[in-house]
Amino acid sequence: MNKTALYGLLIGVFIPVMAYFVMKFIPVNEMPHRLFVDSIETKIEGGKETMDTIWHKVPDFTLTNQLGQKVSWKDLKGKIVVADFFFTRCPVICPQMTRNMKRLQDAVKNNNKAGSRDADFVQFISFSVDPTHDSVPELKKFADRFQINPENWWLLTGDKKQIYDLALNGMKLGIDTTEVDTAFIHPQKFVLIDKDRVLRSRRDEFGNVRLYNGLDSNDVKNIAEDIILLSLEKDKHKKFPLVDELPLIGVVMGIAVILITLMMVLFKKKQNL
Repeated sequence: MNKTALYGLLIGVFIPVMAYFVMKFIPVNEMPHRLFVDSIETKIEGGKETMDTIWHKVPDFTLTNQLGQKVSWKDLKGKIVVADFFFTRCPVICPQMTRNMKRLQDAVKNNNKAGSRDADFVQFISFSVDPTHDSVPELKKFADRFQINPENWWLLTGDKKQIYDLALNGMKLGIDTTEVDTAFIHPQKFVLIDKDRVLRSRRDEFGNVRLYNGLDSNDVKNIAEDIILLSLEKDKHKKFPLVDELPLIGVVMGIAVILITLMMVLFKKKQNL
């Protein structure tokens, strides 16, 4: 075998093998993790026992936004949601969280070259923890103060029990259930919810949940990145059919290149005879 054929053979083996290891081991951006398992179901599929995780979902709600419209989860079908909790009389924390949410709303845009660039795949929601005071006019005044676009950012008021239940049980957040003037204790977190109403977040190096701090500019950047990642996430029921066969495809390509190289060598030998 001459040097040209040998080099061709080595390249034919090297490229598919390297492609396999690159695809398998080079790290990619990690999807934000699903949080809070409700149950594990065991199923029999194709004669094999499989386990399916049932993730905790944020429950439905019916509340009123700053435009006086009744809204619920059915108005959010197929959308990613970023939620927080606030009240309009909050002197320090809520204004800063609202400014950061506004930055987030301004940062996440569609790629449309014409028409509105507001992201229609994400909805921002701020739930009032002081619904007794935060009437629709008060919410509208607060929204105008921060130039909030109501198309994809709702400020919601309504039944206090429903709102507090959403925080405590739906989103697993701590919140003070006692009313002490305007000194409500409410979570300073941005909550990321995927299209299936499942809570999502990053984890630290030890595997602990890292919720997004609504007062931290780095976390605002992190959640913006994770919104984009979730918008690209494929439906688990529509999995790309060959995704699990990439190693096999690499091996087949390698064998094909080797066979082609050997055929070229044999053909060249015949020509030299």
